[in-house]
Amino acid sequence: MRAAVCPAYGPPEAVEIRTLPAPEPAADEVLVRVGSAAVNFPDVLLIADKYQISVPPPFVPGSEFAGAVIETGSAVTDLAIGDRVTGTGLYGAFAEQVVFAAKKLARIPDGVDLPTAAAFGVAYRTAYHTLRSMARIGEGDRLIVLGAGGGVGLAAVQLAVQLGAEVTAVASSPEKLTAAKRYGAAHLIDRTAGDIRAALREALPDGANAVVDPVGGDLSVPALRTLARGGRFVTVGYASGVIPDIPLNLVLIKGVHLLGFQFHDLDPAEYRRNEDELAAMLAEGRIRPHIGGEYPLADVGAALREVAEGRAVGKILVDLSGDQ
Repeated sequence: MRAAVCPAYGPPEAVEIRTLPAPEPAADEVLVRVGSAAVNFPDVLLIADKYQISVPPPFVPGSEFAGAVIETGSAVTDLAIGDRVTGTGLYGAFAEQVVFAAKKLARIPDGVDLPTAAAFGVAYRTAYHTLRSMARIGEGDRLIVLGAGGGVGLAAVQLAVQLGAEVTAVASSPEKLTAAKRYGAAHLIDRTAGDIRAALREALPDGANAVVDPVGGDLSVPALRTLARGGRFVTVGYASGVIPDIPLNLVLIKGVHLLGFQFHDLDPAEYRRNEDELAAMLAEGRIRPHIGGEYPLADVGAALREVAEGRAVGKILVDLSGDQ
C-alpha cells in the first residue's frame, strides 16, 4: 500500500510517499480501506516534534480518517466487511489502509459521504464539547469565536448558532469571514484590520458571555477584556504558535472563568449526551463541515503546509479514493 511517511522530524515537506506492507489486524482490530483523511494542526506539530507527545520516526502521520472495513479480526463481532467507519488516533491515517481497534471506530450515518465524515470528527467534536460542557452556551448567549475560519473555529460558529447563540467571528481573511457569515455569524471582525479590542467593543457593547479560543497569540487578551462580568473564556489550543500571557487582574476584576478544554476532563454523562446530540445533527443534515480543499496523497506535504500556515478555510482533506 502507499502511505505518507515522516522519516525524520521537520517541516511538512519532509513527508515522503512510500510503499509499505499492508497492515494485518489483530483479533480485536479491523482493516480499513481509507477513502478520505483530514489534516489537523497537531499533525503538523507531530511531524516537527513540537506536540506534547512525541512519536519516534519513521511514522505515518494523520489523525483522522473515513473509509470501509475490508477485513476483521477474529474477535470482532460488531463490524463487518463493507461497513463504513470513521476513526481518530494520534497518527497513521495518511495511508491507503489502516488497522484500528474495532471499539474505537464509529459507523458513518447513511447519507453522509466519506469526505464529510473525515472532516467532521476532530473539529466538530472539539467544538461541540467545548461549547456545551465548558462554555455552557445557551439560547441568546453572545459568543466570540477566535480563529473562526479554521477547522475548530468554523465548526464552533456553526454549532453555536445551532445552540441559539449570537456569534462574533474573528478571522484573518475575507474568505474566512465569508465562510463564517455563511454558517450564521452575526458579526465579522478582520483581525488584520485595525484595533481588535475596539472592534469587539463596537460589535458587543454589552460584552460577551463566552469566548472560544483555538488560536492564542495576540487575540486572547482583547477577547478576554470584552467578556461581560462572569463570562467564560475557554482555551482550546494555540494555532498561532504563541501561548498568551493572561493578566490575572482582569480575571479578578471581571469575575470571569478561565477554562481549558481536554476530552478526558469531561463528565462521562455529559460526554455521551454531547456525542449523541452531535451525531443527530450530522445525520439530520443540520450541520455539514466546510471542506476548504482536497489534495491527493502525493501532495500531502502541500496539504500540511496550508494548515501549518493558517491559510485553510474549514477542513483540508487528503483524498485517497483514487489511490485504490
